[in-house]
Amino acid sequence: MDDLLKDFEVPPKNSSEAALRRWRKLVTIVRNPRRRFRMIANLEKRSEAEQQKLKIKEKIRVALIVQKAALQFIDGMICSFAAAGPTEYKLTDEVREAKFGIEPDELASIVHGHDKKRLKLHGGVEGIAEKVTVSLDEGVHSESLSTRQKIYGFNQYTEKPPRNFWMFVWDAFQDLTLIILMICAVTSIGVGIATEGWPKGVYDGAGILLSIILVVLVTAISDYRQSLQFRELDKEKKKISVQVTRDGRRQQVSIYDLVVGDVVHLCIGDQVPADGLFISGYSLQIDESSLSGEPDPVDICEQHPFLLSGTKVRDGSAKMLVSAVGMRTEWGKLMETLNEGGEDETPLQVKLNGVATIIGKIGLTFAVLTFLVLTVRFLIEKALHNDFTVWSSTDALTLLDYFAIAVTIIVVAVPEGLPLAVTLSLAFAMKQLMDERALVRHLSACETMGSASCICTDKTGTLTTNHMVVNKLWICDKIKNIGGNENKNLDELEISESVFGTLLRAIFLNSSAEVVKDENGKNSILGTPTETALVEFGLLLSDDHDAYRRQSKILKVEPFNSDRKKMSVLVALPDGRTQAFCKGAPEIVLRMCEKVVDCNGELVHLSEELARTITEAINGFASDALRTLCLAVKDAEETFNENNIPDSGYTLIAVFGIKDPVRPGVKEAVQTCLAAGITVRMVTGDNINTAKAIAKECGILTANENAIEGPEFSSKSLDEIRDIIPKIQVMARSKPSDKLNFVTHLRNMYGEVVAVTGDGTNDAPALRQSDIGLAMGIAGTEVAKENADVIVMDDNFATIVNVAKWGRAVYINIQKFVQFQLTVNVVALVINFVSACISGSAPLTAVQLLWVNMIMDTLGALALATEPPNDALMKRPPVPRGASFITKLMWRNIIGQSIYQLIVLGVLNFDGKQLLGLTGSDGTVVLNTVIFNTFVFCQVFNEINSRDIEKINVFRGIFSSWIFVGVMVATVAFQVVIVEYLGTFASTVPLSWQLWLLCIVIGSVSLIVGVILKCIPVGSADFKPKHHDGYDALPSGPELA
Repeated sequence: MDDLLKDFEVPPKNSSEAALRRWRKLVTIVRNPRRRFRMIANLEKRSEAEQQKLKIKEKIRVALIVQKAALQFIDGMICSFAAAGPTEYKLTDEVREAKFGIEPDELASIVHGHDKKRLKLHGGVEGIAEKVTVSLDEGVHSESLSTRQKIYGFNQYTEKPPRNFWMFVWDAFQDLTLIILMICAVTSIGVGIATEGWPKGVYDGAGILLSIILVVLVTAISDYRQSLQFRELDKEKKKISVQVTRDGRRQQVSIYDLVVGDVVHLCIGDQVPADGLFISGYSLQIDESSLSGEPDPVDICEQHPFLLSGTKVRDGSAKMLVSAVGMRTEWGKLMETLNEGGEDETPLQVKLNGVATIIGKIGLTFAVLTFLVLTVRFLIEKALHNDFTVWSSTDALTLLDYFAIAVTIIVVAVPEGLPLAVTLSLAFAMKQLMDERALVRHLSACETMGSASCICTDKTGTLTTNHMVVNKLWICDKIKNIGGNENKNLDELEISESVFGTLLRAIFLNSSAEVVKDENGKNSILGTPTETALVEFGLLLSDDHDAYRRQSKILKVEPFNSDRKKMSVLVALPDGRTQAFCKGAPEIVLRMCEKVVDCNGELVHLSEELARTITEAINGFASDALRTLCLAVKDAEETFNENNIPDSGYTLIAVFGIKDPVRPGVKEAVQTCLAAGITVRMVTGDNINTAKAIAKECGILTANENAIEGPEFSSKSLDEIRDIIPKIQVMARSKPSDKLNFVTHLRNMYGEVVAVTGDGTNDAPALRQSDIGLAMGIAGTEVAKENADVIVMDDNFATIVNVAKWGRAVYINIQKFVQFQLTVNVVALVINFVSACISGSAPLTAVQLLWVNMIMDTLGALALATEPPNDALMKRPPVPRGASFITKLMWRNIIGQSIYQLIVLGVLNFDGKQLLGLTGSDGTVVLNTVIFNTFVFCQVFNEINSRDIEKINVFRGIFSSWIFVGVMVATVAFQVVIVEYLGTFASTVPLSWQLWLLCIVIGSVSLIVGVILKCIPVGSADFKPKHHDGYDALPSGPELA
């Protein structure tokens, strides 16, 4: 089977168009392309959408180039236009009545046209703010939101209307075999009425029609429920929140609630949520490649204030005035094309399309052979009775019945449900994961996570709580333990007043955090956890935060990022002095310092001895699992340049030790991963001693030598990396480029399936390169989330383990369903074909086969593909790359159960009357009913058998899967109804309680057969990988007994 499926393989991420087209060409037998390929990418539509996107991008790129080329000319002209006075500008009555001073299209065109001339004519940013009646300090007032949305529009993009239930019904009716059967049924009704009269002549055809309607409705309901789940997930994916100033206070709102006039706060990693104008900010750099295709970042400032929706903040921070929303932005037009063509199919979907194609070809062959055998036997019998020249309507009905049976065999034999079962299982898993705080952005990620063999996790916020507090402080050559939230003063810290003032300025002025009032008037700190911890500590020392910020003027800011590992600020103080403040990683800041404040509060030279003492204090903090941070200050010289912040000559003020406790349950989650054969590695930008301490506490680090710093790792040769990479458990002080190298080598050198967590903008390459990119929902930037496959909404490592568990459940559930369906396929095909060859009739009618098809297809997928995961899944190794999907264990179960069912049904078919003592005119129809009933109960019990491919106890946890129990009950109940009450349509007769009991007992023997089969040893896997860390893969299957 593996050789036949080699062309049905695609990578889980970034599949080439050639690979996607290759397998499509090989799928030749499809009953219903419209339904089967509903969740498959439409490459033609995708290509059209890509062309449309390129046209829009080219238009924007040309506009930007023209704008840059004409910049000097425009700057020169602005003055003359301004001198001439503003041109006459007319407003519509609607805009005037709403008390606005500018038309929506005029306002939108200023930004996406980068029109400085018109911006100047309207009075610049302040003039625009006045015309949209908003204060740049207080923002929009809530009572004006509806008016703004009415005049300037909503921040939403045109989307296709969702498909309703009847569209899914129509899709289900597109099945070619069902259409042929409907034609057969209508013909049968016509011929039947002519020969047997009303109503007897209608029964056979009506039975097929009713069965088809039932199949279509059940299929449509299942597909519609899936679409509702995906729709809900899609809504969740699009939820983006932004910080705005409204009603005079800072608050968080949905991107879809933004209105023209909103004052939006932007920082590194944010996506610009609408078109707008720069109000104020520092070092703002914007990546416009998503719109223009140009890779170089654009500097945004007062001279160049235009911000376009959909672009990304690469560096800096700013406040922006929203000028256009929704479809009035270029991004809105692009968004229309983004979902065209759909998402790439998953590897399992492709593989099961291959399985369905192979089985479909076999089934088609059997169907044709069955029809030919039945027809030839019928013609030979006519010839033997010298009736070959005499044809009646009864003969026509017989041949029509043979044709219907052959078509129905195709219905059963072409397992359309196989690829769709993957979608069903993934939709169910993704919905459950969303409830467990994990948002799966790409279908394939859920599937791939089940094979993950390595998780490279961040420390801060993932393994720890991300709630930071200052725990220790080194200042003036003394270490202070900081306890509780009570106020501190300079006496407690034992420092001079001048040092105290400098410390507060270093905390309050060199910070990206903001202290704002909440709805109740209480102080609330907005910023990263580290910034928040420092400002909280500063507020304990003094509550004059606003006074410090108000009295000083910030001249330039270099915000923190993972490359710089520091934040610097240049400040003009009230007394006329200019000071530079710097804070960041100790090894970075210490190199910039030449002096230090001693125990007397005096500035002294930072000697090697003092540096060693400070380093020992830093290492001591780190060994206590504290995050370390240095604060430094420098008085700027008279000849300083305002555009450059000094990078040397600083005076060290203090070293902070910040506590970030390990999350509850993380150690247990790490142990679960190790038991599941998943290696957990910590990759962090923190100090190596801090990283080691936390890693030991989490159970990740087993030996100190298994920790390394990022720069040291990246400096090694390939041979050295190959030797050390299996041992690495902690990588500290890593830059995003170090993380990317680490992930690439793990995948390429050792074939690991790597999951990587990330939260920063610079983590995007590693998230893309990994097999599964996991972005943090709370701490993560929009750039990180956009490049991730899964968003961990609570930033918790235990949630990542849940994703792995559900990924494994998806894989094993599909294996269960495939095992069950292939067994039904084999038995239905062989029993009908053999019976046709030997007796000249098929024991299962078209109506009965349609019911069997529904049991094994839609209902079977619903029962087996939606089973929740159990703890045993995390006590076995991950499925390695290249492993066979249909394993030897599955073949053992399929062949064994098929042999049992064929023997039982064969005996009943050829010797049933004698064995059961059936006599009289109804003996044949009673026997056929018993065969049909026995066949169905064999499938019911085999479905229970399929709940576990390896273990004997298949009833464990059965009641935790209410869908499975519900499907079983519904199947049995409807089987009773068919046999006892719908015999006219289904060609059955009511059975005695003894025959019912016999059918159930024969079916239940499948359970005993299952136990015997599972005792037969076959390799539990095609190969057993030895883990590269040196330990053997965990036992699975019979070895666990």
